[in-house]
Amino acid sequence: MSLVLQAGGWGLLAGSALLLGAAWGYGVRVPQKAIALVMAFGAGVLLSAVSFELVGEAYEQGGLGPAALGTLAGAAAYTLGNLWLARRGARHRKRSGHAETHRQPSEQEQGGSGMALALGALLDGVPESAVIGVGLLDGGTVSFVTVAAVFLSNIPEGLSSSAGMRRAGRGRGYVFGVWGAIAAASTLSAVLGYTVVGNFSPAVVAAVTAVAAGAILTMIADTMIPEAFEEAHLATGLVTVAGFLLSFALSHA
Repeated sequence: MSLVLQAGGWGLLAGSALLLGAAWGYGVRVPQKAIALVMAFGAGVLLSAVSFELVGEAYEQGGLGPAALGTLAGAAAYTLGNLWLARRGARHRKRSGHAETHRQPSEQEQGGSGMALALGALLDGVPESAVIGVGLLDGGTVSFVTVAAVFLSNIPEGLSSSAGMRRAGRGRGYVFGVWGAIAAASTLSAVLGYTVVGNFSPAVVAAVTAVAAGAILTMIADTMIPEAFEEAHLATGLVTVAGFLLSFALSHA
C-alpha cells in the first residue's frame, strides 16, 4: 500500500472516533460526570503524545529554535481562531451543555452559530490529523502512539460536543453531518501532512510538527480541561494523569 493511502487511512481511523463519540453522546444520555472523566482521560493521553511524540520529535529534527517557535506559533494561531469563533457562538463547542452558563447556543439564539461550531470542530481536528501524516515521513511508519492518542481523545470530544448540540436543539443530520465531514477532513489533513510537508527541509518539518503541537496543547487547556473540571472537580487531575501514563507507556513499549 502506498504511503499516501496509509496516511489517509490512519487519518480516517483517528477521525472516525469522533463519529463513535457522537453516536454515544447523541444517542445515549451519558451522566455528566462520566463525560467529564472521559474528557480528562483523553486530555491526559493527548498531553503525553504532544510532549513525547510531537515536541520531542520536533526538537530532535530541528533543534530548540524551530521547536519553540513552532509551538508558540501554533498556540497563537489556535487562540486567534478560537477567539474569532467564540464571538460567533462556538465558545462552548466541546461542552455537553449541562450548565446553563456553558451551553451551546441554538441557531435561533445566535444566527450562524451552527457554522461556527462546525468550523470550530475543524480547527480542533486538523492539527491532530496532520501530524499523523507528517509522522510517516520518519522511516515510512506511522506513530501508533500518536494515532492511538488522537483516537482516544476524539471519543470524548465527539461525545461531549454532540451531547451539547442535542441540548441546543440541533438535529441528528446536523450532528452526524458535522462529525462525518470532520472525519473526512482528518483523512485529507493526514494526506496533506505527508505529501506537502514531505517536500520541505527537516527544520521546516520540525516547525510544522511543533505548530500542530502548540495548537493541540492550547486546545487541551482552553476546552478539554475546563469541560472535565466542570463536573469531575478534584478527580480531574488523577484521571488526567492516568491517561498521560497510558500514553507514556505505549510510547515506551
